[in-house]
Amino acid sequence: MNKKLFIPVLAALASFGLASCNSDQKEPIVPDTVDEETYAGGRLGTTFNQSASAYEDPTPAVENAGMVNAFKYGEFFFEHTITQNNPPFNGLGPLYVRSSCESCHPGYGHGRRMERYRADDWANGYLLVVYNKTLPGEPYETSVAGMPQTKAVAPFKPSIDEEKINISWLNYTDEWGNRFPDGETYSLIYPEVEIPEDAFYAPLSVPYSQLAFRLESTIGIYGTGLLDAIPDDSLKAQYQKESDAGASLNPAIWAGNNWASYYGNTTHPKRFTYALSRGPLQDAAGANAIWNIPNVSRSDRRSHYLSLNKSIYATRASQDPEVQANFYRYFPDWNKTGNPETDIYNYLMCDTLPIEMSDDDYVNFMVWHRGLAVPAARNLSDPTIQRGRKLFRDLGCATCHRPSWTTGSDHFTDPNGFFADADARLPRYPNQKIWPYTDMVQHRLHMVNDIRTGWCRTTPLWGRGLSQICSGHSDRLHDCRARNVIEAIMWHGCPNSDARFTVEKFRNLSKEDRDAVVKFINAI
Repeated sequence: MNKKLFIPVLAALASFGLASCNSDQKEPIVPDTVDEETYAGGRLGTTFNQSASAYEDPTPAVENAGMVNAFKYGEFFFEHTITQNNPPFNGLGPLYVRSSCESCHPGYGHGRRMERYRADDWANGYLLVVYNKTLPGEPYETSVAGMPQTKAVAPFKPSIDEEKINISWLNYTDEWGNRFPDGETYSLIYPEVEIPEDAFYAPLSVPYSQLAFRLESTIGIYGTGLLDAIPDDSLKAQYQKESDAGASLNPAIWAGNNWASYYGNTTHPKRFTYALSRGPLQDAAGANAIWNIPNVSRSDRRSHYLSLNKSIYATRASQDPEVQANFYRYFPDWNKTGNPETDIYNYLMCDTLPIEMSDDDYVNFMVWHRGLAVPAARNLSDPTIQRGRKLFRDLGCATCHRPSWTTGSDHFTDPNGFFADADARLPRYPNQKIWPYTDMVQHRLHMVNDIRTGWCRTTPLWGRGLSQICSGHSDRLHDCRARNVIEAIMWHGCPNSDARFTVEKFRNLSKEDRDAVVKFINAI
């Protein structure tokens, strides 16, 4: 389904409607005979739209279930700017990371590389990573949130002053001199992030010298419902297979032929985010983002997202004379005791706040989130692409970028209990062969200024070849250091990298074969 066939309009008082189709817009033509892999998201999850809106379409499963209206309503909450007091898009604050979801998922895709850190810069998908480099597991600094907020609504102040954050892009020369044996060259860059101690609003929980800073960009969000439908036992079998083959696996996730930990107090394995910090999609990044990115309260989360230790920020703000002087002006209903320090602290720590996002709106948001289709693979019959496909497997790339999975019954779950097992309000993807090109497992590339802990989940490759047209850039990897496919591949070749053997083989290919591999990656 081409998204452009449905043009949402926002009527007065936030009531919604759907406009009629434009006469000059036509359904994309689906070929009668296609390679199985063309259906990257299976028959229930693939769109044949290849335009700038290719990441934005509802899946056939959404359409089959009559959920298109719900999908479109949910999409509003992704695209619309959240404000302080204009329902249904109200909330925003007291602290926030972005005022809209799409501002850091440009075109619904991967965030783009930025020269500076400003939350209001369009397509800035960066989340700051502030952690203790001296402790095992490199835990996040508890005086700021896991997604540190650099914006605040009056009279409050942000956790980190973004004006003081500096991003420098440094050149990197690998051991091969950034040159292939046939003489073709490439360039590599990486970010250095500096945040001075005086940029932090609340007192740090550890000495400043123990902190380190990294960037993690948002990833494409299409197809996440399909990844959620991969059975837990299939995921476990993949870990066991890699463990039996001698692969190095994150001991915090897998140890002794079993999961080392589950998600929260559940039996769900972790499968989402670079850090594998989330379990099922119904409590993964998107479900959390609508609460913690703009700080919008829901019926199941009626509290503020502040610092990992909430009281650190609440104490600092409640004792700030400037916040005290203006608090009742902005929050007159919270003049409970007449003591601003007490009232500010109680407001920030409250877990029974008014509900800003209704249950119906949250359900629609999750229909949209679980209902995003994957663009079909393109031109797979092209001889060059077929050559690249074979080389991709021969080189060993498919070891981590596993081509396909088969979904199960898709009896999804929600650790919060908001959605019941196989809730009829959400789309499902049972028994679909999908082609995400990821093993859903973490590996290490040992890059300079690497991701926190060094462990990073294999990013799905499906649809990424449309990034330039959909998102306006081709940046890749967790911090957007790779500006194209070649740079992404060569960053996999660092000494001790889990993919080193593959890159050694890739760099010795002819230019024609290297280009074929790139063309294949951009086609899937």
